Formats: sequence, structure tokens, C-alpha cells
Amino acid sequence: MKYEPLDFSGITRQSVADRSHLVSTDVFARVAEPDAGAGADVLDTMPDVLGARNLRRLSLAIAEAHRAGRPVVLAFGGHVVKTGLSPLIIDLMERGIVTALATNGSGAIHDFEIAAVGHSSEDVGAGLEDGSWGMVAETAEALNGGAQRARDEGRGLGAALGRRLLEQAPPHVGLSLLATAARLDLPFTVHVGIGTDTVHMHGDADGAAIGAASMHDFRLLAAVIADLSGGVYLNVGSAVILPEVFVKALNVARNLGHEVQDFTTANLDMLRHYRPKVNVLDRPGGTAIEITGHHEINVPLLRWDVLRRLAGAAGQGGAA
Repeated sequence: MKYEPLDFSGITRQSVADRSHLVSTDVFARVAEPDAGAGADVLDTMPDVLGARNLRRLSLAIAEAHRAGRPVVLAFGGHVVKTGLSPLIIDLMERGIVTALATNGSGAIHDFEIAAVGHSSEDVGAGLEDGSWGMVAETAEALNGGAQRARDEGRGLGAALGRRLLEQAPPHVGLSLLATAARLDLPFTVHVGIGTDTVHMHGDADGAAIGAASMHDFRLLAAVIADLSGGVYLNVGSAVILPEVFVKALNVARNLGHEVQDFTTANLDMLRHYRPKVNVLDRPGGTAIEITGHHEINVPLLRWDVLRRLAGAAGQGGAA
């Protein structure tokens, strides 16, 4: 052949602490109770049409699933972390409302960087010009090392990364979804596409380890989905990988004889995409809800309305 695979061992790397970032913890969301301020009145003024109606339908489904002890699964892409929503999601996890999480490689990368240094998300265009984009040592060592540790211990990538963060206790570990899931013993699965993440550009990336760790997590997610009846599955900000993973996990669960029915699926994103529509909303056969808009607006509103419902504070406009 004309070509041989490039040798990544000579890659030049830098520290994640020295890299310029677009997101830091000082812009993250703040946790508040539903009775704080005029939030309830604001939600009750929303019209009962289109997106506002769907938000109410979804908050009601989540509240009912929680009351019934059924799963609420949050699958999310990296943009959810980059828009500062981790504190609100952690609050829902600690309240027992979100019972399982799934993300792609991007979500795990941004979660780790927020925990380690309090900022994430670099200027890709600037770094791509000289090949420095994604070439930070700590992130690659954590993600690639986590995959090898997961493979060696026979566990999934999400659990391995979460346990490592708890053990190392970096400065912002309290904002880590991975660490919180490990602390609360909640399923957190990470679904990686080889070559899709910056850490795969490093010499210590072991495709066999990444594949084994991610495969373990796929099978774990299938177990979660097998128990989804009466529950809610939310796809937030993933246009390709997680919708594809979800529909396969659902199919495996049903193939093995699990009657997964009477559940709600929801897709929240800034744009309508093909795969979330067909794989999350249309094909599974549950009640489907679509909310199009910015995560940093819709997710806080959704959390607020869920908590109001559970506290019995939702007004007449939120009774849908």
C-alpha cells in the first residue's frame, strides 16, 4: 500500500490548564428551589400551545414516573455540559428524579475538564491551524487511561471515569455528572465512536480498550432500557450517536423478551434532526414529545416545572 498509519507517539501536547477556553464554571447555572422568587408565576403565564404545552407534558411525565418509582433516563451530548447545566442535572440526580445517564465521548470529555480545571471548550478553528486542537495531556490521559482501566476491571467507561474522579477529587469534582453518578451509584454509560473525540488523536488511545469499555456500557444501557416501561427517556443535544444507541438498546431488550411499553420519549435540541426524530420519537412506540430550542433555557424551565409538580405547586396553566 502507498500509506501506513501515522505514528501518534510524537504528538506535541500541552496542559489543559494552560489552554484557552470558551466555557468556565463562573457562568454555570445556579440551583434554586421552586418557591424562590416569581418563577411559578412566570411558568403559569406561558400559553398552552406548541412548545410550552410540550414542556408541560414532559414535566408531567417525569413527575409521574418519579412518583411511580419508574426510570427517568437522561441521554445528552457535550453541549449540555458546555451550556452550564450540570448543577441542575446534579440536583435532579440527588433528588432521585434522574435515575440513569448516558452520553457520548464529547460529554465525558467536557465533564472531566470542568471537574479538573473548571473550564472547557476550546477555539477549534484557531487550534486546527497548527494542529494544537485537542492536544492536552490531562484529558487524554484521563479518558484513555479510564478506558484501559475499565477494560482491565471488566466495567464500563462511565463507571471507571466516575470512580477515578471521586478518587482524585479534582477542584471542581462537585460539578461532575460522572462523579455524581458514581457517588450515588447510578448507571452512567458512555458511548464512543472511534475517531470522533479529541482524545483519539493521542498515542495512548487504545482502540481495543475503548471498544471494550463502551461495549460494556451499551449492554448496561440495554438493561436500563429493558426497565423503561412507565418511565421517561430524554435525548438532549445528541443528533446521531445516542439516538442510534438508544434504538439498538431498545431492540435488544425486546428481543430478549422484555415488554418495554407505556413509556415517554423526548427530544430536546436547538434543531430538528432526522435520527432523533425517527429513533427516539417515531419508531420506539411510546408517547413522543419534541421541544426545540436552546438547552440553557428549556432545561432549567423543565426542571423547575417538574419540581413544582412534585411539590404540588403547579398552577392551572401547568395542569396539562
